[in-house]
Amino acid sequence: MKTVTDSFVSPGHWPSAGSFGFNTDILATNPINLSVVIGVLIFFGKGVLSDLLDNRKLRIMNTIRNSEDLRGRAVEQLEKARVRLQKVETEADQFRANGYSEIERDKLNLIQSTYKSLEQLENYKNETIHFEQQRAINQVRQRVFQQALQGALGTLNSCLSTELHLRTINANIGMFGTMKEITD
Repeated sequence: MKTVTDSFVSPGHWPSAGSFGFNTDILATNPINLSVVIGVLIFFGKGVLSDLLDNRKLRIMNTIRNSEDLRGRAVEQLEKARVRLQKVETEADQFRANGYSEIERDKLNLIQSTYKSLEQLENYKNETIHFEQQRAINQVRQRVFQQALQGALGTLNSCLSTELHLRTINANIGMFGTMKEITD
């Protein structure tokens, strides 16, 4: 048996170009066919394969770059959102604190104004009661005075003469004038 290298080198072993048939020498035909097919594939497919691999590599690199850019922007937006959230939480705490203190201040102001209003109403009530008492006292005095005057006039008219009657009226008018000055 010949070696595989001898079948490549020896030109006498090759069949002539004009004949067609089956070569039953497995060791001689398959390695040659395989080496020719692999050689052709490597020669012609090398460029196509390297172009495909380069394009795939570029797409992968672009995808990675785009993903990293998106990730970077997402991280920036997340940080901005965290800062905004922190700011909003701080403002909310301030509003809560200010709101509670303002509510307490308004509550105290309302209580104080209510006490002042109640005090004013109490004073007004007391003044009204005092005024009404004075008015009632004055009305009673006037009625008593009128009744006493009418009784005295009736007594004087029945008992006195005209001259005495006129002197008594003048004296009473003088007393009424004095009483009026005292009450005013």
